[in-house]
Amino acid sequence: MTYDVVVIGGGPSGATAAQDLAEAGRKVAMLDRAGRIKPCGGAIPPRLIADFAIPDSQIVARISTARMISPTSRAVDIPIENGFVGMVDREHFDEFLRDRAARAGATRLAGTFQRIERDDTGTHVVYRDKASGESRRLATRLVIGADGARSNVAKAEVPGGDRIPYVIAYHEILKAPERSEHCINGAYDPKRCDVIYDGRISPDFYGWVFPHGDQLSVGMGTGIDGIDLKKATADLRVSAGLTGCETIRREGAPIPLRPMDRWDNGRDVVLAGDAAGVVAPSSGEGIYYAMVGGRVAATAAIAALASGRARDLALARKLFMKEHKMVFKVLRSMQDAYYRSDERRERFVSLCHDVDVQRLTFEAYMNKKLVAARPMAHIRIGLKNLAHLTRLVPETYA
Repeated sequence: MTYDVVVIGGGPSGATAAQDLAEAGRKVAMLDRAGRIKPCGGAIPPRLIADFAIPDSQIVARISTARMISPTSRAVDIPIENGFVGMVDREHFDEFLRDRAARAGATRLAGTFQRIERDDTGTHVVYRDKASGESRRLATRLVIGADGARSNVAKAEVPGGDRIPYVIAYHEILKAPERSEHCINGAYDPKRCDVIYDGRISPDFYGWVFPHGDQLSVGMGTGIDGIDLKKATADLRVSAGLTGCETIRREGAPIPLRPMDRWDNGRDVVLAGDAAGVVAPSSGEGIYYAMVGGRVAATAAIAALASGRARDLALARKLFMKEHKMVFKVLRSMQDAYYRSDERRERFVSLCHDVDVQRLTFEAYMNKKLVAARPMAHIRIGLKNLAHLTRLVPETYA
């Protein structure tokens, strides 16, 4: 059998692409390495829940407050008004998405991608079957590479795919403490996400403590070689009062820093999700953008299959950047401006005291677009931002 599309990777991006293609009536296979769990804070905004029909059964916690913690341990609590941030456990969430794609008609295959071959009969995906250990060959018209940061599909097929910059994320899943347990020191709140901007934890990114219902994720990320991620996370556990909590599992993985300039090879391959570099700067948010990336890759593949034009694969990046380019640009500027030193991180947390910053930040996060309804608020934020970056105001204010 010749598939219309073989999707390589069964994370949120690949599973979404496979489901959309199957629902469009296309013959699609989804190849995934079974058993892998990506390290991830697990936050998903209301727009993702609505756009991708995520049931309540997948939401393990509902977050009502975000706490920003500075290098001097100052904390700014930002209430999440008119909604909540949902938390998912990737161990179960990703499998839910894969199963949903299969129920829509996608063929699930467990194995490891090896290469793409082409001959007179067409394009073929070669993979090592998990059960038998043997190499197998799938005939297909198109391929979607959704195999994560440092994607083997991207490296082999798309210009620039071997040069994607990334940070390394590491986290530990812990058993969530009871209120009476000594390990929390009164600090842990199961309805609050803590984001720690401290060079002792991460010199160029941040650390986090995110509730997952009866579990929690504590971790950090960095792009600097030589940082001991496990020690940094252990230090974070100490500062958060979580040293006595049971460790369930430990995970690490690369997270890309910016979208690739090109997502397709102009022939028969298009990238999606982390493979295309679509993780938001500053926040490191990836699940929503991965799923959008999978959706636009499926849209581009459907267009190319219908028209017979390989150039239609470029629609994936065009559609994504049309909606999200400005958000990524603003977040990149924020990361470049404030993550470079502890003095800048201290000022960033100070800026988070501002009500205008709080409201516009979370409106943009919840809805996934910049809010233009309050122009004076944008002006005020711009002036305050400039004042902090030029040191015209003290580091702290309330």
